[in-house]
Amino acid sequence: MTKKFSFIKILVWAAGLFTLGMLLFIVGYIFYNGIPHLSASMFEWDYSTGNVSMMPSIISTLIIIGASLLIAGPVGIFTGFYLVEYADQKSKFLPIIRLATDTLAAVPSIVYGLFGMLLFVYQFEWGYSHFAGILTVTIMILPIIISSTEEALRSVNDSLRMGSYGLGAGRLRTIFTVVLPVAMPGILSGVILAIGRIVGESAAFIYTLGSSSSMISSLGDSGRTLAVHMYMLSQEGLHVDESYAVASILILIVLFINGLSNLIGNRLGSGGK
Repeated sequence: MTKKFSFIKILVWAAGLFTLGMLLFIVGYIFYNGIPHLSASMFEWDYSTGNVSMMPSIISTLIIIGASLLIAGPVGIFTGFYLVEYADQKSKFLPIIRLATDTLAAVPSIVYGLFGMLLFVYQFEWGYSHFAGILTVTIMILPIIISSTEEALRSVNDSLRMGSYGLGAGRLRTIFTVVLPVAMPGILSGVILAIGRIVGESAAFIYTLGSSSSMISSLGDSGRTLAVHMYMLSQEGLHVDESYAVASILILIVLFINGLSNLIGNRLGSGGK
């Protein structure tokens, strides 16, 4: 029995080290090929074929991340709270809602892109625009936030709720002062997953946002995210080195946003101390 557990422990450590090694290899390979090709011209405000600036794409990416989370975040989190804290757990509709949420989370992004193009671009006549891209990706990440919020709330021990009720606190006060701080890391994990899906998305944005390289002046303008910008540069075959540089900046942005999300979550979870 001891040998069996030792073997399993070795397998777990090997799997963890392999995963960490692959992550370091991928990130290191991209940085090795991308950072040497970064230049000041790639951060100029306006794009041209000479500087292949990524600044318009960075601005568009940040706008889409912020706007989509501003819509999907509250809706997804409050939906998760309703499903766990308020809805009748014996209701026949809850399994249907959860099945629909899981199904939507598994739908390929190109299907969302096609839906967004048919509805927002053509039916609403918005054209290729940030509006269409934001609403499409909002629908795409909503199931992720709902599922992660629901799982995080279910992981909170019921004794904490009962203790709060026993001290005279109401349900709403219990949710915000007892349940939410404990569930915050799990909720933020879903938000981070949603951010990762947004910044790594290309197909849905090509169908809805377009691929314009111009700097955005309004949400009705077309544009391109960093992932689409990287795809366009590599597809042309003339700026492969610059596409590695864009990938490096994309990874740094994701690391910064994830670190900021964890910092905010830790502050909220500790009561702002």
